[in-house]
Amino acid sequence: MSPALAKAREYCGLFGIFDCDDAVEKVFCGLYSLQHRGEESAGIASSDGKSIIHHKNLGLVNDVFSPESLRRIKNPHAIGHVRYSTFGSSDNIDNVQPLVVLYSKGEVAIAHNGQLLGASKQRNDYEQHGSIFHTTSDTEVIVHLMAKPSHVEKPNLSHVLNHLKGAFALIFLTKDEMVGVRDRNGFRPLSIGRLNNSYVLSSETCAFDQIGAEFVRDVEPGEVVYINKDGLKSEIYCSPRRIRPAYCIFELIYFARPDSNVFGENVHLFRKQLGRRLAKEFPVDADVVIAVPEGGNSAAMGFSEASGIPLDRGFIRNHYVGRTFILPEQESREKKVELKLNAIAEVVRGKRVIVVDDSIVRGTTSKSRLKLLRKAGAKEVHMRISCPPHRFPCYYGIDFQIKDELIAAKHTLDEIKDFLHADSLGYLSTEGMLSCTASSASPRNHYCNACFTGDYPASIENVGKKTLIKEPINRKAVTI
Repeated sequence: MSPALAKAREYCGLFGIFDCDDAVEKVFCGLYSLQHRGEESAGIASSDGKSIIHHKNLGLVNDVFSPESLRRIKNPHAIGHVRYSTFGSSDNIDNVQPLVVLYSKGEVAIAHNGQLLGASKQRNDYEQHGSIFHTTSDTEVIVHLMAKPSHVEKPNLSHVLNHLKGAFALIFLTKDEMVGVRDRNGFRPLSIGRLNNSYVLSSETCAFDQIGAEFVRDVEPGEVVYINKDGLKSEIYCSPRRIRPAYCIFELIYFARPDSNVFGENVHLFRKQLGRRLAKEFPVDADVVIAVPEGGNSAAMGFSEASGIPLDRGFIRNHYVGRTFILPEQESREKKVELKLNAIAEVVRGKRVIVVDDSIVRGTTSKSRLKLLRKAGAKEVHMRISCPPHRFPCYYGIDFQIKDELIAAKHTLDEIKDFLHADSLGYLSTEGMLSCTASSASPRNHYCNACFTGDYPASIENVGKKTLIKEPINRKAVTI
């Protein structure tokens, strides 16, 4: 396991705007707001109503785009994508999205957030019939489905979407139309915004705030929205009986930015509620509550409020150590954590410290963080996690797809506590987590919690490591 894989990573971020004079600049700003959803690559495709042009590359948004590249693709319609790969090689520039293709029915650009189930089998079927694939991304399967011979003049998008399984939020751009889609479970978020007379699509509402757009509503599970010169048209592409909302609760716990509203819930306030519930479930006598930045910040506030134990800043994060900082093979994994975080000794020395974090997936990063506190002189260290233990893989677009890599899948909580060298360890219960959705616009049975419970809302029959990942990143299971 590489240091970069010590925390869970999510698939991608999408942003698009139709009929706006500075659409490309707006998409750039939107992608900047969504950078946390993918750091491997970025791309923008745009249209002038006649043809599609694009610019994309490996790297962060600010590294991929320059003022010159943005001017070169300036057009009134544009979509963009930031990527972290759960399917397909992470360092293959051909996999960078939006995918832009020219086929018999015209030009189309596609941006995808999620993960398709059965994509390898579909790909193999196409290749056996002579189709040529240019990427290792599961998204390209969608293109081949669209290109499949049809009796209708335009691609029958509903027919294509009904042949997809798994998690997908999609934005398409043709020369004169932008289309937004969510799968029938709605695993991944996709929202509609409005900026003057222009419609906007985004994975998170924080990107609307960045460009001054107004949130309108979410794209519903099983819905496709068509945006063109005539406005917005909506339709349900599958049978209503097949729609079963299963929103990824880990979006609220971990992935989404605190200033976003996701699935009808403000992310910051939801995480504070998780912290309050955690304090009630696992109280402990202590002197100070600290958060692991940035993910534990909101939950730590809630824990402090509910427990009455003062909140302080125990870690300082070095924002200039990015994911591209590469250590020599022989260096310890803990070294990168030490470069990214530093404990404030004056805050923790001689004190009983409660450390609040959003999750423990593989364990090595958490162990390194607690080690920093011990070195800084903490008398006791009590770890509190604002979600249940991850015991099951996710097949819907999050990079923990191998059960043996999940520390809680193989070890008891006491064993994990000892591995972390913590004085105590408490995970929020599943019931406690779901109770925090009580004020949500979405009822608790509309959330997917398969990574905690093993209750998969979409069939994962015959799904395994080999069928999910064509070119897996080098990994090694956690050992303790």
